[in-house]
Amino acid sequence: MSSVYHSPRRAQAAQATREAILDNALALFLERGYENVTVADIAKAASVATPTVYASTGGKAAVFAAVLEQAVADPAVEETLTAVADARESGTVIGLTAAGTRRAHERHWRVIYGLLRHPPSEPAARDVMEKGISSYLSALDVIAGRLVQLGGLREGIDRGTALDVLWFHLGQRAWFTLVGDRGWSFDRAQAWLAESAGRALLSAPGESGSTSRTSSATPRSRTTHT
Repeated sequence: MSSVYHSPRRAQAAQATREAILDNALALFLERGYENVTVADIAKAASVATPTVYASTGGKAAVFAAVLEQAVADPAVEETLTAVADARESGTVIGLTAAGTRRAHERHWRVIYGLLRHPPSEPAARDVMEKGISSYLSALDVIAGRLVQLGGLREGIDRGTALDVLWFHLGQRAWFTLVGDRGWSFDRAQAWLAESAGRALLSAPGESGSTSRTSSATPRSRTTHT
């Protein structure tokens, strides 16, 4: 039986080449904008041949997707969804969501804000961006469903409306506006966005539904109330 030899040294070299390509691509995208960078530019900056970029990562849109991959797949998403599933109060769910979206943005701020605050116009790159937004919305939809299960939402707010309100208050644009455009700290933005989302979504004392207070809890310190 024949076997294929795998060289650890060759694999390490390929990984180093890929990392150099992605690091230099990110720097060029941030400096010039996505549309003004070519695969040849990326290859030159990474000191590799143009075909090597295609072989290692693919075309420019594939490079763009790889640069964004860590941000899109940040573990804060699953951590937040796990904590939300365990939460027993609607306000706690909103606080957890504010904390989780804050962590995902703060960890990758240079990439997310630098590349996405001005969406690329090329269709292939926009498709990459839209997939990331779809993933974000899917997570918020799970959270909206949990809010419906727990009760405490204002009268007339169904799951779809809750998703829209969560996206308005805790989606990408909210963080871009307050932290990136207006210079707020992440602490200040998290507190204000959690409070404003709670006011928009949760029933006030005396209204129908259970009364919940927005919590600033994080998945690491979540508390279950019975």
